[in-house]
Amino acid sequence: MTEANPWKTLGSRVVYTNPWITVREDQVIRPDGAPGIYGVVETRIATGVLALTPDMQLVLVGQYRYTMEEYSWEIIEGGTDPGESALAAIKRELREEAGLTADRWEPIGGEMHMSNCHSSERGRLFVATGLHDVEAEPEGTEVLSLRRVPFEEAVRMVTSGEIRDAISIMGILLLDRLLREGRTFT
Repeated sequence: MTEANPWKTLGSRVVYTNPWITVREDQVIRPDGAPGIYGVVETRIATGVLALTPDMQLVLVGQYRYTMEEYSWEIIEGGTDPGESALAAIKRELREEAGLTADRWEPIGGEMHMSNCHSSERGRLFVATGLHDVEAEPEGTEVLSLRRVPFEEAVRMVTSGEIRDAISIMGILLLDRLLREGRTFT
């Protein structure tokens, strides 16, 4: 099997755009040689942080997710603004959503492709420790609840299906694996 691109893009047009996403439709020649279209959702870089207290409590945020029509418990997450690094974005989100700052930040897992069948969204995860309380500044679209749970409880919430958000699942399970391998985050 070859790693070369089997698709040929003939043209592209923006169908819709707003401050968070752009939807484009590409005219393509498919790998089987037939003409077709491919819809792509372009987004900002997604960021998530596993904010850990010294006693291994994980800070979770709860909010109603409009797209899924349900309430969701998640790690703190958000997207980058134009020209903003993933680390700067998640530091901003931790302050805005949880009212926290951190002394130490460590990236984990490398770049993730969030839903690469229809989206170009890339994600980055961080662990934050040395947490300090500050005033939260949620956006007008956010009605948030915060809770701290023992990290092992967060793992259980993932395996039981209570946490269904993809970046949260990836982050919690990745951190669990790293901790079981003896990695420390202090």
